[in-house]
Amino acid sequence: MDSPPALDALTARLERADRVALDTEADSLHSYYEKVCLLQMSFGGEDYIVDPLVGLDLSAFLRVLAGGTLLLHGADFDLRMLRASFGFRPHGEVHDTQLAAQLVGIQEVGLVALVQRFCGAAITKAGQKTNWARRPLTPAQLAYAVDDTRHLEALADALFQELHRIGRYACYRESCERLVKATARDRERDPADAWRIKGLRGLDRRQLAFVRELWLWREHEAQKADVPPFMVLGNAQLRDLAIWATAHPRRPLAHGPKLPRNCTGRRLRALGNAIERAHELPKPQWPHDREHPGPRRATTEEDRQVNALMAECARIAGDLSIAPPLLAPRAALEAIVARKPNSIREILACSPLMRWQAELVAPAILRALAATPTKE
Repeated sequence: MDSPPALDALTARLERADRVALDTEADSLHSYYEKVCLLQMSFGGEDYIVDPLVGLDLSAFLRVLAGGTLLLHGADFDLRMLRASFGFRPHGEVHDTQLAAQLVGIQEVGLVALVQRFCGAAITKAGQKTNWARRPLTPAQLAYAVDDTRHLEALADALFQELHRIGRYACYRESCERLVKATARDRERDPADAWRIKGLRGLDRRQLAFVRELWLWREHEAQKADVPPFMVLGNAQLRDLAIWATAHPRRPLAHGPKLPRNCTGRRLRALGNAIERAHELPKPQWPHDREHPGPRRATTEEDRQVNALMAECARIAGDLSIAPPLLAPRAALEAIVARKPNSIREILACSPLMRWQAELVAPAILRALAATPTKE
């Protein structure tokens, strides 16, 4: 849909739909300021595509869409992108077929595998890295986009039937509701620590100071060019450059690790300035080791308890044929061990576990905690 009359007609049909299979395409792999570039939907036996980049007023359409029952696969990304691009928040039920498949106990939960398994249809994800912000879109791109929603209703029905059969539909609905609530807010992260990329464990304070300056340089360059940071410099390259620059004060960059081909001219000079700033940074302003990413250090006894609970939860998950993290993530067990709850109510209060998770693991948790000697 790329014209007001066509969008109005779609909105009218949408108002009469019982449920809508929905997906989005974004330019996350190609832009710093990522945005939704396409909305695909299927309902009533028909497939539709809305182009949000042609200047249409989507307010009425999105308002109707938000009030209906939505079927998505891997809903977290789509809901976060829709909120960021349009302020969209669903008011009706949201269903996630990926989450349903996980709770059924299926190992391969990608859309391609599930559609083949339950619908007997072959689709491809070969267009996954397409730059969806470019126009015009080709017939092949449009066909790829529609495949993401065309089979969702049939897939959802098959998975719901299985969830009811094994008695996990209520668990699934609670999980979907938790997912929707989570996507209403940004993931928590201290802006002061945003530069702490993966792979920094073992670096000293001086090296971390270089990492921070290089990260700030990379962010500025990515914003300026409107490209993802990895297109300026990858995390591993950034780390290696920081380590080299720390050990080779003011040595020309040409003697250091190989830089991307696009790191020339003004960008290369800006990189040199960032390294120079790191060299000149006084020691009191270096990042502290205690700020290094990683969980709170638990005591030896707490580690032992967490590991024992993880093993017990893995056993329970195995009996249910689901992945252990789906039942009880390690972070939840760490919170429980730290707080020592005495009931399901207290487990729910001190950890991020949902009720269905807590009810399944509470007997093992309470039994293990009760057996732990209390320190005087």
